[in-house]
Formats: sequence, C-alpha cells, structure tokens
Amino acid sequence: MLSASVSFATALGMTPALFAASCIAGAAYTLTPGPGFLMMIGIGASQGRRAAVLFIAGHFVGDVVWSTLALAAIIGAHSVGHLPFDLLGLGCGLYLGWLGIGALRFRAGTTGGIMQVRHPMRRGLMFGLTNPKAYPVAIATFTALLAGSSEGLGWGALPGLLAAACVGFLFGDGVLIAVAGAARMRRLYQRHETLIVRASGVVFLGFAAAALANATTGLLVARRN
Repeated sequence: MLSASVSFATALGMTPALFAASCIAGAAYTLTPGPGFLMMIGIGASQGRRAAVLFIAGHFVGDVVWSTLALAAIIGAHSVGHLPFDLLGLGCGLYLGWLGIGALRFRAGTTGGIMQVRHPMRRGLMFGLTNPKAYPVAIATFTALLAGSSEGLGWGALPGLLAAACVGFLFGDGVLIAVAGAARMRRLYQRHETLIVRASGVVFLGFAAAALANATTGLLVARRN
C-alpha cells in the first residue's frame, strides 16, 4: 500500500509528503461535521445505505468544485475574488434556511420528511454545491496541512493535489457510508427521529445565519470600496 502510494505520488509529480498531506486534508474535510454530514447520516439511517451512497455520489461533485477553488486560492494567493463567493453565500444561506425551517416542523410518521428524499443523488449534488461550510473549511483544512510543503505548491501541482484530495474524499465517504448504514445507527435514528431531525434543523439554521451574515458583510464592504 505504501509503495503504491509513493508510486502514485511520483506519477503525479508530487513528493510523498505533499501527496499524503493533501489526502489527509481531503479526508478531514469530508469528515468535518456540517449540514451535508447530518443530512447524509439522516438519509442513510432512514432510507438505507444505498440512499446514502447516492447522496454521497452527488455531494462528491461539490467536494471537488470547492476544493479546486480553495486550492486555486491558496496557490494563487487571492487570485479568486470574494464577490462570487459572497453572492453564492446568499443563495446557500437561503437554501439552508428553507431546509432548517422544514426540519423544525418535522414530526415522525409524516410523509415528505427532510431526511426522506426521492432523489438522494440530486439532493447530494445540491448540498455539495451550496454547502456554506465548504469553501472556508476547505481553505482552512488545506492551508493547515499543506503549510509544511509550501515549496511544492505551484500551478503545476494543482491536478496532483486535487487527485490526492479525491483519494481522501473517497476514504472519508467510505467511513460515513459505513456509519450511516449500520443497523445500530438506523435503530437509534428511528427511535429518536423527530429529535434528530429537529436538531439538524437548528444546525442548518445556524449555518444559514452565518452564511447570510458573512455574505452580507462582504457585499457591504465591496460596495463601500
């Protein structure tokens, strides 16, 4: 396994240390609790492992998009402006606010619950692309773990860094799927479904408020300048 990782890193034009750092960053980013994490756990517990896999598959697209932007910002030192992220933050906040309100109104036994979705992959794609924690968490995680290998950070390393991060994403996703589909988790969820869903709604609203506040502040600052 170690020799294969070294060979893969060499093929990507990276040092093993840089490859490992990006892998760990990808796994840490995936396993950091947030709205998508809670949604996946709920979907897996209420609808089974297959639904969780579909949700994760859709969410993976968002992981790749946000991590690419985060790595580009790290390498290019603010080459990506703040305005697009502030505008997207408004949309993210409104979307999560809508989900949070729906979760707070949820009662076990009702149809159309926030964790009961007809198209898990589509919901995962929406979550992955609009998750307000994605960009700042990706920036923080990759910056912290790649800081020791700053000499190897260049535009030529971006494809390799992203490929290594994807390996970490897949590892983290595997852990989440195993947890979400476990029989004990499903029993726990079914026993306390209303409490868990409503608690998730509070978290969603918290992230929504933070996203809206940050986006509004950024837009106001940009307007003054």
